[in-house]
Amino acid sequence: MTSITHSTIVAPATTYGNSSLNVIRLSGTRSLDIASQLAKKDLTTLQPRFAKLTKIYFENNILLDECIIIYFKSPHSYTTEDVVEFQCHGGTFIAKNIIEECIKYGAILAKPGEFTKRAFLGGRIDLTQAQAIAKLIQSNNAQAHKMLMRHLKGEMQDFCELLRESLLKILAHSEVFIDYADEELPQNLLQSIQKQLDSILQTLSSLSEKSYQKRNLFEGYKICIIGKPNVGKSSLLNALLEDNRAIVSDIAGTTRDSIEENFILDGHLLRLIDTAGIRKNADIIENEGIQRSLEKAKDSDLLLVLFDNSRILDDEDLTILHLLKEYKDSKKIVVIINKIDLKNCFNQQQLTPFKPLLLSLKNKDSLQSLKNHLKTILSSQDDNHTLLLTSQYQFETIQTCIQALQSSIMPLQNGELELFSFHINEAIQAIASLTKPYEYSQMLDKMFSDFCLGK
Repeated sequence: MTSITHSTIVAPATTYGNSSLNVIRLSGTRSLDIASQLAKKDLTTLQPRFAKLTKIYFENNILLDECIIIYFKSPHSYTTEDVVEFQCHGGTFIAKNIIEECIKYGAILAKPGEFTKRAFLGGRIDLTQAQAIAKLIQSNNAQAHKMLMRHLKGEMQDFCELLRESLLKILAHSEVFIDYADEELPQNLLQSIQKQLDSILQTLSSLSEKSYQKRNLFEGYKICIIGKPNVGKSSLLNALLEDNRAIVSDIAGTTRDSIEENFILDGHLLRLIDTAGIRKNADIIENEGIQRSLEKAKDSDLLLVLFDNSRILDDEDLTILHLLKEYKDSKKIVVIINKIDLKNCFNQQQLTPFKPLLLSLKNKDSLQSLKNHLKTILSSQDDNHTLLLTSQYQFETIQTCIQALQSSIMPLQNGELELFSFHINEAIQAIASLTKPYEYSQMLDKMFSDFCLGK
């Protein structure tokens, strides 16, 4: 591939703010020329990939900064173009002025994702790797990082190439027999093609289903804490976060709306949700909070269900038990009997089928046991051996491929090989578009617009 533009772009590669240094990146044919004008001397003899301490100046020859300049010669750079990086002192003023000076000398401000877009157009990476880069920037848990690194190493590209080769072989057989339309098709060949199609469809359907199930790998596991009022939901949230995030009170209905906070447990990103206590005879505002609690519970991946050891089982507890039975087949559920440091008044036999955990938030070992149990559940969700789809674009493309292959089955069975070949071609184009889609500039701009500036 070759770049669609000859312009030289500039952008910060680091975030503005108080820091020891900032990195400004130039990419394009005029990178060295523009850097030379900032340095007020010829830098075209710079040795690639060697750091050079250099003074750079405003247009009026006033010293702007003394910084490190590194030159990456095309095609051995991230974008496959000539790239110059300025490693300047931190703060906002210097970085912004370096960019402004570069623009004065002919550079243009890069659009979000434009550096990675040029890397893609230059053939350095394919689209699956580009999307992995975008996700890596946003990733904040270990399991998502592992999966994205597999994409970055090219495993999804290899998967697509193997699939494409299989479909091309099927298409080749079909095209041969179209050329010999007067000959009777060998029945064993048709059965062989059908078997190959079934295998490919099973592989793609499994990939799509597992990827959907594991979507929380990138979005974070949603853990909803539910229970009747005053069972300790907000106290548990605060204990897990190690922060007084939620107001704790003996007054029923203190939490009237859900509180959501992220935290990391054993490398997993968790979205912890404290909800309003579920009870009868609540006022209008509290009822609205309870309805939202039920919605959050329905939308969660894992439920932490609390019961109070110091209070007798009542109708409100039975309402919670009904919810447990409703979700027991569709969600991971951890049932907790809280406040075990107080006198036992609760009939624990009602919860025996759910194998409840005993908890006292006053006991650090008890809280650690709960965390260990959560780690076990989260680890069981990990599957580092299965490649997953990581973006909505990949999901939609795989679905397009599946639909094309499903549409090809009936023409194959009826011997309509021209129509069969048409649908196989559709599937091949869909798979190819996962790695190197057609170069319509508007489509590419949309794909790369989710990147941050300077990437």
